[in-house]
Amino acid sequence: MKDMMSKKVELMVGFFVALGIAALLMLSLKVANSGISGNGDSYNLLAKFDNIGGLKVRSPIKVGGVVVGRVSDISLDNEDYTPVVTLKIYKEYSSFSEATSVAILTSGLLGEQYVGLQPGFMDDSLETLQPGDYIEDTKPALVLEELIGQFLFSQGSGDE
Repeated sequence: MKDMMSKKVELMVGFFVALGIAALLMLSLKVANSGISGNGDSYNLLAKFDNIGGLKVRSPIKVGGVVVGRVSDISLDNEDYTPVVTLKIYKEYSSFSEATSVAILTSGLLGEQYVGLQPGFMDDSLETLQPGDYIEDTKPALVLEELIGQFLFSQGSGDE
């Protein structure tokens, strides 16, 4: 009787440990924004930036805070040596116009960087961006160190 009770307790402890490990795994995947399920069909848009700061592959692409895709590749253009970011946009968001702008933004003051899309107005004279098109209107990342340097330099030159 004691032996059977001991096995039942061990089985329950094992079950709760497995449940705890599964919960930690799910939490870590959620925090990493990777998820278990696939995102379905997508298409690529390209954007050239002067400076991408700390942007990374798999960084989110957001429109008004809603994730509409992920950064799938970052490379350097062979002709003018500027960073080219490949934006993998989910298929359900396929109606961005040519007037769409894109900027590299930061979550909070020192948070991770993400790509912010600002959809342009839809007009009969404007076409919809097609897979492989470049987004022309880009705004580079603000690098905190450069801003601090500019601030300190402007403060120092005003004391003369």
